[in-house]
Amino acid sequence: MTFHSILFERPQDRLQETPDMPDFFVDLNLDQVIEAITVTKQEYNLKPFFHTPLRHPAAIRYRHQVMQDLENRELFEAVETFARQMRAMREHLAQSEKLYYPYQKKRWFLDAVNIYCDAVLALTGSLEQIELKSRGFQSLREYLRGYVASERFTTLRAETRQLLADLAAVHYCVQIKGNAVKVRRYEGEADYSTEVEQTFKKFQQGEVKDYRVQFRERVDMNHVEAKVLELVALLYPETFANLDEFCAKYETYLDETIAVFDREVQFYIAYLEYMDILKRRGLRFCYPRVSNNSKEIYVEDGFDLALAYRLMRQNTAVVCNSFHLKDSERIIVVSGPNQGGKTTFARMFGQLHYLASLGVPVAGKKAQLFLFDRLFTHFEKEEDIANLRGKLEDDLIRMHQILQQATSSSIIIMNEIFTSTTLEDAVFLSRKIMEEIIRLDSLCVCVTFIDELASMSEKTVSMVSTVVPENPAQRTYKILRKPADGLAFALSIAEKHRLTYQQLQERIKP
Repeated sequence: MTFHSILFERPQDRLQETPDMPDFFVDLNLDQVIEAITVTKQEYNLKPFFHTPLRHPAAIRYRHQVMQDLENRELFEAVETFARQMRAMREHLAQSEKLYYPYQKKRWFLDAVNIYCDAVLALTGSLEQIELKSRGFQSLREYLRGYVASERFTTLRAETRQLLADLAAVHYCVQIKGNAVKVRRYEGEADYSTEVEQTFKKFQQGEVKDYRVQFRERVDMNHVEAKVLELVALLYPETFANLDEFCAKYETYLDETIAVFDREVQFYIAYLEYMDILKRRGLRFCYPRVSNNSKEIYVEDGFDLALAYRLMRQNTAVVCNSFHLKDSERIIVVSGPNQGGKTTFARMFGQLHYLASLGVPVAGKKAQLFLFDRLFTHFEKEEDIANLRGKLEDDLIRMHQILQQATSSSIIIMNEIFTSTTLEDAVFLSRKIMEEIIRLDSLCVCVTFIDELASMSEKTVSMVSTVVPENPAQRTYKILRKPADGLAFALSIAEKHRLTYQQLQERIKP
């Protein structure tokens, strides 16, 4: 096996990173999800990975295997240790760039190389001890075996260790008289501080105050320290010449494949850490079966990640929902009373499919999802006075653009469109759009107050947001597969005019 990337098994699987988030992210609250996932990993610039979905089921299976390996705590901690060491290496390199005096800069560089060598050897050793099942980590292990045994690495490691030993062997004396500072080699002179301590130790009675001055540790040197170091370099010309040569020779010591791994593996780490927060609250995640051929899809106990994360912080329970489409079914029409979870269901449907296309676990106990070519959303937006269009015209233009670009492999999510026109016009326009989606054979979720859309075709399925039977004003937030009951629009009108049962009861109370 040849290792190319922990995210992409083959070079041809690698897609160009997309720095800008897709248009539908805000509608589906995926911007909030990705922000929460990556907030502690800013140094790695992970968002482009989350903006770039995969196109082949095999590429998704490759990531599933890697993620499943990382669920092994031993491997997770080994990778985390490696990441900490690589972060320390980068901090040393950054500090080296900030410093002014040449030999101090070079010593920081030498320490960075030493940290790198230790990190690579430690990770290689850990991978040898852990049972790895994914092709990604197995091929990484093979790559590291070859790398640490290569002349390039062994020479780097040996020269680093030797130079550190040579510098540790540098001893010198500093004589200060007035404004004159003299530096000479250490010649075995006695340590007078030890002699003084031994002389006065016999007079010590109990605990005594320590009057020794503690020098403050500073990263940068002052000009006197720098001059002393220059003189020390003259006393040990060979050692410091070797340091000069080392820094020039290994300026580009960092292996590119290992550097890429250090960044890419954080994609998995960040998602696993985010997922673990929600799992601790009893929510379930699963590795979905993904196909770019079959449109028979299902999810058991799915949920909206953004909403769940917010409710978790409020210590509020999360309501899970399930759905399935089989045979010729393609479109879920969601109706029911306002504030009943319909929009949340639509967002969940989109989030599930998008995250599945990234090759990560999705919300739910079990799932089978479709690998789309493009995902389109049409959610209600405020009028934009800059385009001089009314809300209805804007809805029509946006839907026209979606239908022009959509294919049979696309997913379309529509949420409460045509609410700005009459019911008669909304029914007419919605039917025309649904007919086009049916013709395209695209997967679709349509949240609407128009119940008749649910029975347009054998491709449409009705799901309804439910209420507590004894109290229709109380939402359950469960979306169930059942025929539309015809009450959604009436109830929304009643709520708008404060004419629901509960609102009337409050108004007629004595």
